[in-house]
Amino acid sequence: MERREEQPGAAGAGAAPALDFTVENVEKALHQLYYDPNIENKNLAQKWLMQAQVSPQAWHFSWQLLQPDKVPEIQYFGASALHIKISRYWSDIPTDQYESLKAQLFTQITRFASGSKIVLTRLCVALASLALSMMPDAWPCAVADMVRLFQAEDSPVDGQGRCLALLELLTVLPEEFQTSRLPQYRKGLVRTSLAMECGAVFPLLEQLLQQPSSPSCVRQKVLKCFSSWVQLEVPLQDCEALIQAAFTALQDSELFDSSVEAIVNAISQPDAQRYVNTLLKLIPLVLGLQDQLRQAVQNGDMETSHGICRVAVALGENHSRALLDQVEHWQSFLALVNMIMFCTGIPGHYPVNETTSSLTLTFWYTLQDDILSFEAEKQAVYQQVYRPVYFQLVDVLLHKAQFPSDEEYGFWSSDEKEQFRIYRVDISDTLMYVYEMLGAELLSNLYDKLGRLLTSSEEPYSWQHTEALLYGFQSIAETIDVNYSDVVPGLIGLIPRISISNVQLADTVMFTIGALSEWLADHPVMINSVLPLVLHALGNPELSVSSVSTLKKICRECKYDLPPYAANIVAVSQDVLMKQIHKTSQCMWLMQALGFLLSALQVEEILKNLHSLISPYIQQLEKLAEEIPNPSNKLAIVHILGLLSNLFTTLDVSHHEDDHEGSELRKLPVPQGPNPVVVVLQQVFQLIQKVLSKWLNDAQVVEAVCAIFEKSVKTLLDDFAPMVPQLCEMLGRMYSTIPQASALDLTRQLVHIFAHEPAHFPPIEALFLLVTSVTLTLFQQGPRDHPDIVDSFMQLLAQALKRKPDLFLCERLDVKAVFQCAVLALKFPEAPTVKASCGFFTELLPRCGEVEPVGKVVQEDGRILLIAVLE
Repeated sequence: MERREEQPGAAGAGAAPALDFTVENVEKALHQLYYDPNIENKNLAQKWLMQAQVSPQAWHFSWQLLQPDKVPEIQYFGASALHIKISRYWSDIPTDQYESLKAQLFTQITRFASGSKIVLTRLCVALASLALSMMPDAWPCAVADMVRLFQAEDSPVDGQGRCLALLELLTVLPEEFQTSRLPQYRKGLVRTSLAMECGAVFPLLEQLLQQPSSPSCVRQKVLKCFSSWVQLEVPLQDCEALIQAAFTALQDSELFDSSVEAIVNAISQPDAQRYVNTLLKLIPLVLGLQDQLRQAVQNGDMETSHGICRVAVALGENHSRALLDQVEHWQSFLALVNMIMFCTGIPGHYPVNETTSSLTLTFWYTLQDDILSFEAEKQAVYQQVYRPVYFQLVDVLLHKAQFPSDEEYGFWSSDEKEQFRIYRVDISDTLMYVYEMLGAELLSNLYDKLGRLLTSSEEPYSWQHTEALLYGFQSIAETIDVNYSDVVPGLIGLIPRISISNVQLADTVMFTIGALSEWLADHPVMINSVLPLVLHALGNPELSVSSVSTLKKICRECKYDLPPYAANIVAVSQDVLMKQIHKTSQCMWLMQALGFLLSALQVEEILKNLHSLISPYIQQLEKLAEEIPNPSNKLAIVHILGLLSNLFTTLDVSHHEDDHEGSELRKLPVPQGPNPVVVVLQQVFQLIQKVLSKWLNDAQVVEAVCAIFEKSVKTLLDDFAPMVPQLCEMLGRMYSTIPQASALDLTRQLVHIFAHEPAHFPPIEALFLLVTSVTLTLFQQGPRDHPDIVDSFMQLLAQALKRKPDLFLCERLDVKAVFQCAVLALKFPEAPTVKASCGFFTELLPRCGEVEPVGKVVQEDGRILLIAVLE
């Protein structure tokens, strides 16, 4: 261990006079830490005290701070300092002092057995750390010695005080082992010798737990101590007697929580599955809790039902494979599964009347995985037993997913509503998983129930029931290919029959239609039966998210079947956009939906629709461009620019040759003349420049302008070519006036797509040289305030080297300065900037041979890069 931290002078010159680590100074600093109202003084005191704890003087002042006349805060600091010295600077302690240190700690623990509990715990942790460092050679039977010493009759402390101090010491010992800094080889040795010593601990714990005279506080401590020891992977069979005692203690309300914790920890240790006989003995103990569980549910005692459920799930979830393997015990395991089913379906609404059912969901995943992992014959047997169980599970989950009555839901807090939403997502994921076990029969089952519900004339149905069944359908259809299902046409036929009286039901109807959009693309004749519902919902602000996202899915998946409905969709969308029914993000999605929709039309149709769609916004933007900049017109400008860039993100009239990601960016050209997006961009280009001229120093507006072109470039690729010269010129002017990262990101896109084409190389080279020279000037003025610009600049340089290394051959490019700036960027504290700089060097270094100026700079300045990397 280095002793550098031990040097008194190591704390830095600023604190020099205060480095006198005496008892008096430590007490003063502690007073300052606890009672000084000035936060800076508190921080200084804390810093100084941390140095004091690791100083050599700590050995001296720690014991003095433990004197009986000191207050607990001061004693606590003394005990903590001892723990830090023992755990971190063990190698500084001479071997001949081990015994006296051990004896002193025992004395102090005995003294504090009837004193402050927080100080007692710190002293126990210090002794535990000492024991771990001495085991097994220097202190072979450490745990047995501790037990013997504390059981000695000649101690001045009463029996109960000694007993609690011993239990505290035994509890912190495994905990300290888990967090200790022992080297790996020592950890293995110490773990083995601790596990062997449980023979000295467990009989004592059993005796104390079963002794009628043991007071509640002792039993509580015994259970916590057992809980701590089982995490050392003690063989489960050695824990049997204590686990049984903990099950008995579940009947005592004061010991209930500690017993649950102990049982769950014992059952959950990874090694436990090897002890199948013990696990089989535990099943009846868990099943024996069913009366207590039902009683707790009846009395609304959520804590008890929660605890018992944790025990049942711990056994089922951690050991389902091992227990399923015991085929002759299949009935007792099935009984455990049914008990867990009871916990899943526990009465009441989550999270208001119960918080237990959510604990069980992972169990159902585990059980299904284990059943499906058996060989065919065994799997078939278990499928026969468990398919009905899983169908029952679906019913239970859909019941739990139901909304409460409108009146009750009105009283829920926003936090409870959010927890319920997340709970429903978890149920949805579980249903999707269960589909693997139950297959198409699950969809038929849901469809039959929904059909009966909607067509039955006997009883009026609740909207909650309908909503839950649809939600089940949607959960499966969202991720599983239902194109082959024979019930979907029937479902689409049922949807218009649902009388929608409520927002939650309407939302689920929308999301279900959205989940079926791929199916609709294969069965376009059915579009007409659901599209009117979606367009109607667009006008309702409460259905904003569901209706807009569903329309977007339909426009994306079914665009080639939508031309007959296009005029209607555009008209309704325009209407809701003008009435400002939706929030900003939904307006953006709606524009993306319209982009998909228009992509499938003829060019003249697209231009006609674009004209009616965009004109009102262009007129608004013209008006805003005349106004003096202020916060409210800035919001309007950013909103309009956002609408345009989202429309251009998805408006793509060409057909991709190759849809595989990562393939070369190439598309078949548009057959009919200029690209509609380019036509619109050219029309509004002057206007955008006008807006920019007033808002150049506002990062948000500049970003919104760049986004329009960046999205268009990404979508149009080569079709964007006619815009390249004027865009390069505008970007150059923008960046020279006020450098912003978004302009560099757009330049990078242009380099990526157009730099290798001879026709576009001149304007792109000019722009590249201009932004590089402006950024180098920025580096001279001090780049620390602009990590985002430095990050984007590094990415641009890397892209240039990747796509067009010739950009580095130009005489006007100062490659040496670029190299030095990149080295500077490596030293930035921001991780993304450092990453971008590394990315640049990764592209640069392999090109030393092919790009002469690069080779020359690396030859001359490579050393500074090496030093920076090593630093």
